[in-house]
Amino acid sequence: MLLTEAPASTDAVVEAASVDVVLNGVPIVRGASLEIRPGEMVAILGNNGSGKTTLMRALLGLIPHRGEISLFGTPLDDFTDWSRLGYVPQRGGILVQQATAREVVASGRLGTRRPFLPASAADRKAVDAALAEVGLADRAGYPFVRLSGGQQQRVLIARALATGADLMVWDEPLAGVDRNTQELLAGVAARLKQRGATIVMVLHELGCFRPLIDRTIVLADGRVMPPGYSHHEHDHGHEDEPGHDHSDHDHRAVHGGHETGELERPRTTHTGLEEVS
Repeated sequence: MLLTEAPASTDAVVEAASVDVVLNGVPIVRGASLEIRPGEMVAILGNNGSGKTTLMRALLGLIPHRGEISLFGTPLDDFTDWSRLGYVPQRGGILVQQATAREVVASGRLGTRRPFLPASAADRKAVDAALAEVGLADRAGYPFVRLSGGQQQRVLIARALATGADLMVWDEPLAGVDRNTQELLAGVAARLKQRGATIVMVLHELGCFRPLIDRTIVLADGRVMPPGYSHHEHDHGHEDEPGHDHSDHDHRAVHGGHETGELERPRTTHTGLEEVS
């Protein structure tokens, strides 16, 4: 089992009050307040440039913000237990040279042990189990950059699974992956939910995750919309076409607005959530 049962808690797993993010002088997130409870699977939705990714990164302390944020009942500035979080950034933000799939997944275990200590048997077991969970045990030794877009996404999911975290944060996990990979990721998410994980996903459309989502948080112009606000999803209509590969176009150009391009260099505070480099 990659994830133990999440401990019962009356605290919100993620809580934000009046969060603002201004990057390069441009307001991206405006007065966002939200709460995510233990065991929920929540989708953060929004149209082009709505601030979804920026809000998510602010919640994790990866970019500067104003307002109050807490994780597991602890103010963000005081939070140190980063091994409780499994973060899957957008695939386009991952920069690796010769790292193998296994090495990328193993980097997810760095926050669970003291610095400079070698990988333990438990670390190796967790990495093996995570690769098997996403169906890539036979690709462990392959260079990450040589894998297909869908396989790379599965490696990043495995990296988060290897942490054994009870809060999973996935940023656009469906971007550039085929239908088979989407269904595989839905199965992974379903098993995590069954085990008691809290899951937050930044999505443009619910897609294969629709039956699993407990609640949506919709952003428009950087603001959290009230319940009942209508977010109009859409489908490309060609995910199932033979030979279609989303990697041949820029999904973020279609869906992402300015969210990633305007991000300043992340403020890393020993979170263990930084992208692989």
